[in-house]
Amino acid sequence: MTANTSPPAQPLRAWPYWITITFVPLVYLAVTQGGWAVLLIPAYGWVLMPLLDTVLGRNLRNPDPNTPEAALFWFRLLTWIWFPVQFVLVFGTLWYLTRIGTYGAAENLAIMFGIGVTTGTVGIVYAHELMHKPQKFERNLADLLLAPVLYGHFRTEHLLVHHPHVGTPRDTVTARYNEGFLHAFLRILATGPTSAWRAERAKLARAGRSPWHGSNPIWKYAALQLGFLALAWAIGGWQAVGLFAFQAFIAVWQLELTNYVEHYGLTRRHLGGGEYEPVQPHHSWDSAHRVSGALLSNLQRHADHHLHPMRRFPLLQIYDATQVPQLPTSYPPMTALAMVPPLWRRMFNPRVRAWRKQFYPDITDWAAYKNATNPAPKGAG
Repeated sequence: MTANTSPPAQPLRAWPYWITITFVPLVYLAVTQGGWAVLLIPAYGWVLMPLLDTVLGRNLRNPDPNTPEAALFWFRLLTWIWFPVQFVLVFGTLWYLTRIGTYGAAENLAIMFGIGVTTGTVGIVYAHELMHKPQKFERNLADLLLAPVLYGHFRTEHLLVHHPHVGTPRDTVTARYNEGFLHAFLRILATGPTSAWRAERAKLARAGRSPWHGSNPIWKYAALQLGFLALAWAIGGWQAVGLFAFQAFIAVWQLELTNYVEHYGLTRRHLGGGEYEPVQPHHSWDSAHRVSGALLSNLQRHADHHLHPMRRFPLLQIYDATQVPQLPTSYPPMTALAMVPPLWRRMFNPRVRAWRKQFYPDITDWAAYKNATNPAPKGAG
């Protein structure tokens, strides 16, 4: 299975990906103007971006995956500067709403909803990019970006559980066939932190250490999150803490909507004894839409990300559409559809069944196959 055969790639250009900075003036308008301006951020991400995708279409060109790091400076810089930007957006907004603004509770929540859309659409996506990199500086930035959305364990869960076990019962965030988003969301919220703890405990055990050892990053995640909660309280008391927690919930809701769409119903063949086939490109739903791809740092080129998780986002590849399942639209409309389970199932269950027939034609009774599989023991690592 090979990457999409496309015309020679144009030189890499970083400027389209800096579209994420446009969230800054939108937040400023929402916070200072209130009223109709609170709709700007969700309308920007969920309405304007899909419309532009419709007009500008897909980007099927593949960059040279061997492009040297030096040529990617402006792409990397974008992910580096976002933490201070996000810090100001989140805590500056809390300061304004609790000390200066005269909005009512509903308007305050609407503004923080927009902040959550921003921290989810940009902050978590950049954290995801940075957590996969070997440099300690970038991994620390990932932790700093996840702390304001109170989801620090996502780094452990994503690296030690999701990537090794995607498409298997062991993976918390792979949405099961016919599973509605609300059920998947509640399941992930309930099991994700303990799954991350088990993964770190297993990793430390291999090094001969206790899970209570100071090197367990769970303690770092907790300390950062408590620090940001304390800062919110210092700014505006319990009102600010509540608003801060609300934006964190919105950001996490967006993240898990995306996870739901990326792997819904796609499973790896069970080989017996708790072992599964290696991850293949056809274990992710892909999309090559141009504008939302820039907004989400090529997250939609998800098949290649699972094959090459260390690859920088501007170098991710698109694969032949006949060999990798394709989303009919970009992520924003798909995540909106996922919020309506009957419509989602009507569109995607037939697609999953067609996928099964294409890639696993020998499995004719999937219900029996599922019951016959022998999932690996709980835990990871």
